[in-house]
This record gives sequence, structure tokens and C-alpha cells, in this order.
Amino acid sequence: NGLFFKVIFQLSRDYFVSSSEFGRSLTMKTKFLILIGLLGFICFAGCAAENDEDNTIEQEPPEVELDLGASRDALRTDDEAVKREEEAIKLDGLSVAEMKELREKAEKFVYQVEVNRMMKLIINSLYRNKEIFLRELISNASDSLDKIRFMSLTGKSDLTATEELSIKIKADKENNVLHITDTGIGMTKQDLETNLGTIAKSGTIEFLENISGDPSSTSSDLIGQFGVGFYSSFLVADRVVVTSKHNDDKQYIWESDTSSFSIVEDPRGDTLLRGTTISLFLKEEAQDFVNEDTLKDLVKKYSQFINFPIYLWESKTETVEEPIEDDEVEDEEKLDDDDATVEEDIEEDKPKTKKVEKTTWDWVLVNDSKPLWLRNPKEVEDNDYNNFYKAFSKEPQNPLAKVHFTAEGEVTFKSILFVPSSAPHDMFTKYAKASDKIKVYVRRVFITDDFQDLMPRYLGFIYGVVDSDDLPLNVSRESLQQHKLLKVIKKKLVRKALDMIKKMDEETYEKFWENFSTNIKLGVVEDYPNKTRIAKLLRFKSSNSSDKLTSLDEYIERMRDKQEHIYYMAGSSQKDAETSPFVERLLRKGYEVLYLTEPVDEYCMEALPEYEGKKFQNVAKEGLKFGDEGEDQKEQLEKLEEEYEPLTRWLQETALSGQIEKAVVSNRLTSSPCAVVAGQHGWSGNMERVMRAQAYAQAKDANTEFYLNQKKTLEINPRHPLIKELQQRVQKDTEEQSTLDLAQVLYDTAVLRSGYILGDSVEFASRIERMLRLSVGVGPEAPLEEEVFATVDDEEEEEVEEEEEVEEEEEEVDYEEEEEKGEEVKDEL
Repeated sequence: NGLFFKVIFQLSRDYFVSSSEFGRSLTMKTKFLILIGLLGFICFAGCAAENDEDNTIEQEPPEVELDLGASRDALRTDDEAVKREEEAIKLDGLSVAEMKELREKAEKFVYQVEVNRMMKLIINSLYRNKEIFLRELISNASDSLDKIRFMSLTGKSDLTATEELSIKIKADKENNVLHITDTGIGMTKQDLETNLGTIAKSGTIEFLENISGDPSSTSSDLIGQFGVGFYSSFLVADRVVVTSKHNDDKQYIWESDTSSFSIVEDPRGDTLLRGTTISLFLKEEAQDFVNEDTLKDLVKKYSQFINFPIYLWESKTETVEEPIEDDEVEDEEKLDDDDATVEEDIEEDKPKTKKVEKTTWDWVLVNDSKPLWLRNPKEVEDNDYNNFYKAFSKEPQNPLAKVHFTAEGEVTFKSILFVPSSAPHDMFTKYAKASDKIKVYVRRVFITDDFQDLMPRYLGFIYGVVDSDDLPLNVSRESLQQHKLLKVIKKKLVRKALDMIKKMDEETYEKFWENFSTNIKLGVVEDYPNKTRIAKLLRFKSSNSSDKLTSLDEYIERMRDKQEHIYYMAGSSQKDAETSPFVERLLRKGYEVLYLTEPVDEYCMEALPEYEGKKFQNVAKEGLKFGDEGEDQKEQLEKLEEEYEPLTRWLQETALSGQIEKAVVSNRLTSSPCAVVAGQHGWSGNMERVMRAQAYAQAKDANTEFYLNQKKTLEINPRHPLIKELQQRVQKDTEEQSTLDLAQVLYDTAVLRSGYILGDSVEFASRIERMLRLSVGVGPEAPLEEEVFATVDDEEEEEVEEEEEVEEEEEEVDYEEEEEKGEEVKDEL
């Protein structure tokens, strides 16, 4: 109301002051009336709203097109993103504004943890292997040493107590206690309470936050992430005692049995100078971890590439010379006097000693191997690579090839890959299992070698190291999470491995191919994205050379003009492939043919349809084309097909009905009368032989039976005399048995020569016998000579007669001897 009257007063004053000017007074009068009307309407509306305040009627808001501004065809617009966000935080019946208001008014709580149960989960469920505890404690010690080294860069006094930076492990077998000591930064009383008394409290992460404000921008030397590694101690220990000395505090003792912990000042004083000692009072079932050999193996397995030296308190027995005491000397002299063997020329002033076996204890360096992959490849010599490979793989020979690289981009990692000089004896017996030859490290700490996805199976023979700071670890650090980064790493490892193999010189590659040729061929079958890269590594025997292997690139260089296919023939041996009827015309025309003599070769070729724009052609299958056929040759082939049409129809419909799909005139045979050809998608004779020999093949497998029962095509050679004779006989009499046998024998021999197995070998033998009878003039009904079998009585009579004959012969011999003696006596008389 005050504003209303103030406006009225101002307009009235203006009106009366300017009444002398007609034009202006008219304008002001109009303004006055308009404002009076507007103000009256506002007052009326306010009164109406005030009267209806208690009786409001809920009205629906005006409808708006839901997809207004949204794009149906191109990129999604922001209104849809906002809508999804609103739906994500909206409950049924509550708007976004109401949800925000609820959150602001809600009472906040903090999760509560049952400490004892949490400790049991960490100890019993987080880790798979108990031996992991040593890796975790050494990693913590390494972080502690890295911290004090970092602090010493700005404050040299931090190393005043001791400049030694090392990790020492000592086993007390008598008391069943294991001590792990480092000379790192140590912990104050507050650190002991905060870091060890709080589960999942990472001292490393806190340290990095304090020095940089961002734990992600860290020095890659620091290992700790989760703050639970220390509690792996309870995997093997009932009680853990931690003695620690920090430069800024006294030496304290922290002790726990998983249910509670205590902290007390060490009454012994500052015995550590600086650092931490963890004493594990081992469980009864963990007594093996005080064994020196066990500790040494675990350090070399998990922590051999830690930056700092790791020493193990070891004993060794050695032979030493000790001086002989006076009593022993007198006893020896008495013995010498009794035996009278004392030598007068022995020097009296020479000390007398004896050899004694003595056990000595000393600190022995365990991690003498250095992380070679962290060095610049240009600074590493071949001898260093060879020594590292032998220590890493336990192989006695040097590797055939190696590659040392750093991968950057979506994921950063360093790696070294090696090709062994010989194939392992169990390479294919364990082919389906995960390879353990690629070891994954995170900041030089071994994580795992149990992988199926990091390196494909066909490259499972390659040894290697992968070290990355970006790998997604599980909390136990025993395995990697399934992550897209693993696929990136695998892709880069495979390409580097294939490039390493490709760069081998000819002599080295020959050795490689002798050992790993099957792996490379399986790679063509299994690794589709890298099929072309792997194809460049293939080598086969060839008709071009009897002793030298041929690559596909070399074959293409030697291809004839207008040749569109790469020809290959598969067989059990090179001789079988060379003498096969399928290669007769190819070799006669001068085409080069690859000979596939290994069982996996044909699998490989079927998985590789073409190479460098040239398609592969199995010459044992139908559809063979030479590329140099002219019109004259085509017309000649059409005439032969027309001429031998009665024979091919008779073979298909009568003589070999049910055994073949069709019979055609061949363009690939020169000296053989006929051959059995598989369809484009059928099995060749070699493939059928391989499939029948599968160790796990089922007797009535539907897929196998389908291929085995597929009918083949019989191709005949119209220039062969047997085919000409068969043509003439068919024209005379199609029902003669000898003609039918001839056709069947020709088919059976073609089946064998084409590499297939006969379905009925007994019937084949019978037909061959009938053909032999006819060829030598023996009638088909000629009887067999009957065999005479003697009875049992006859056999006994024969035995008696033989015995009597033997006796008679012996009597005659005796009589003759007596006569001779009688003659001698007569002569003497």
C-alpha cells in the first residue's frame, strides 16, 4: 500500500507541475491512467490468491513434448544425460529436489567394523598361499628404505644413525621365530598405533600424500597400496612383535596376537639405530619357514629384483686348520717315541695344526640378480641378456632370440621376451593349460605367472618378464583383475614376439622352425587378428627344392604369369605328395607345388584362405584351375567329355552307383588312369587319415561321420589305355562281370592312391584274386587241393616205427664196430 500511494503521489505531482505543456500533459495523463489500472489489477489478483489459499486445486502442468531437443539419428544430447542422472537418484514418488532435501536433512553414520572378524577374513580368505607373507613383509621393508632414501635427499642428517640400506632375514630354529629387519625410516609410537593398529591404513599412500599432495603422482619405486600386507604375517604366526626406531622418537615394541595389540618403550634402548624388526613366532604347521633353503627360494621367487640388498643369515661348513693344544702335542710325541719315528730335522718353532670341520654363520646376499628390463637396452650387452635368461628360465643354453622394449600409451610397461633354443618336452601335453613362462611384476615385485590371457597358447614357449605400475591388482596382489589393460598388454606382447621371430637370420630361423614349426601353424588357426603376420613365418617343403624350405613370399616371387593360386598337396610324407596323381599335370607344366607333410599343415592352410591376394588351392579337391587354359584346350576338353559321356554315365549309374557322386573327365591326370577327388568343403585323403587318428575321436561322432560318408568325384584320364579299354567294353556289354570288376578295381586303386581308406578291404582282395586268376589262366571255379590230416592212431604208429628204425640203426653200428675190433685182433695175432 505504501508503494501504491507513493507512485500515485509522484504521478500527480508530475501531472500538475507539467500542466502548462499540452503535449506533455497528455502523455503524463495517459501514463497515470495506465499505471492506475495495472496496480488495481495486481491488487485484485493478490486478494484472489489470498482468498483461495486454503482451497487450492491441484492442476496438471502443461504437457511438453518429451523428446524436444533430443536427437534420434545422430549423437545423444545433454537433455537425455540429465534425465538419466535424475532417474539414477530419484526414488518412486520423490522428485529430484525432494531427494536433495532428504539428503541434506538425513543423519550421517560411519560404517562399523567388527575387528576380530575382519582380521579373520584377511588372514584366512584374502590370500591363497601362506608363502605370500614373506613377499609382503619384504615389500614393506623396501618401501621403508625408499622413504628414508627420499628423505635423505633433502636432509642429510636422516642417515646419521646408519647409512646402511638393507633387508636382513634371520631364522631362529630353536625358538621357531623368524626375524625380518630393515634399516628404513622406522616408525614412531604414533605410527605404530596408527599404521599397524588400523586395518587398510597404508603408510606408503599417506607418505606420498604428505610429500606431493597426490598419491597417484608417485615415485614408481614404492610398492604398498592397500595397507593389509602386514597382516599376512598372521598366516604363519600366532604372535607378531614389531620393534621400530624412528629418527624423531625412541625405540618402541608393538605386539599383537590378532585380538589386540600393545605398545611399550623398548627397555634395551635404541639397539636398531634406525629401522624396523618384525619377529614372527611361527605356528606349528609353519615350521618350514625357518628352513634356510625355503627362505632363499621364496626370496628369489618373489623379491629377487627388489632395489635393496636382501641378506639371509646362513650357515656353512668348511674345513679350517686349528693349532694343536700342548696336551695333544705331548700325547703325539709319546706315540712317536714308542714308534721311534721322530725326525730330527723338523723345525721346533713351526706351529702344529690340525684340520677341523667348522660351522660358520654369516650374512649371504640372496637377490644378486638385477632387474635387467629397467635398464636402457643400448646399455645392456648380449652376455648380460644370456646370463639373465639362464638364471630366469633355468635353461642351460643361450636363447635363440630376445627383444627388450618399453610400451607406452594406454598402458605403460617394460618387458623382455626370449625364445628358447629348444622346445620343452611337454609342450603339447600341457598345451591347453596356462603357461607359466611369462612372469608379471609390479614395481619389481613378482605377482603371478598363472595366465591364460596374457600370451596365446601357440606362443606358450616364450619366456618373458612384464613389469608395470598400471596393472589392476587384487588386494592380495596374487592375481590381476580382468581388465581391458590386459588385452592391450597381450596385443603388444604378441606383436613384439612375432617381430622378434621375423627378424631372426636364416640360420637361426632354421633352428627355430625345427623346434616350433607346429606352434606357428597353430597360430594361424587360433590367432585370427595376427593371421597375416604369422603367415609370413610359415615354411614348407616344395617341388622347387628337395632339401630347402620355402616361404610364401618366395613362392609368390616364383609364380608363373597368370597364375592365380598357390598350389599345395598334403600327404603323410614328401614322397607320397610327390608321387600323388593330383600333382602330375602341375609338375609337368612347371607349376610349383607346396608339400604339406605335417598333420597340422592342412588345418593351417584351410584357416588361411589367401595370402597377398593369392588364393590357396588344394590340388586334391575339385575345381583345380591352371590359369593358362586357352580356348583350344577348353574345346578339346569338351570334346573328350562328350566322347566319354557313356562311360562316365555308366560308372556313376551302374558300376559305382552309391559310391561316387559323379564321374568326369580329368584335366589334372597324365599317367594315372583315375583319381578320387574331394569336394571343396570335403576332406581330402590326408585330412581323413588325420581325423581317424585323433586320440579322442568318438566312434560314431555325427560330424566325423558326415564327412566320412560324403561321396567323392571320380576323375578319369581319357588318354590312359585302361580307360580306353573300359570304354570299348562298356560300348559292347555293360553287364559283363569282368567289366564291372575292372571298373571296381580301378576305383579301389584310385581310392588308395588318392590317400583314402577302403571301406571293404576283404571284397577288394577277392576282386584282385579274380583278376589274377584270369591273368594267369586259372579258372574262377578251379578247386583247391584238399589237405590230408593224419589221425591220432596213425601218428602213434609212425612214432613206433621211427623208434624201431632208430634202434635197428644203432644195432647195425654196434655190430660193425665189433667186426672192426675183431679184424684188428686178428691182425695183431
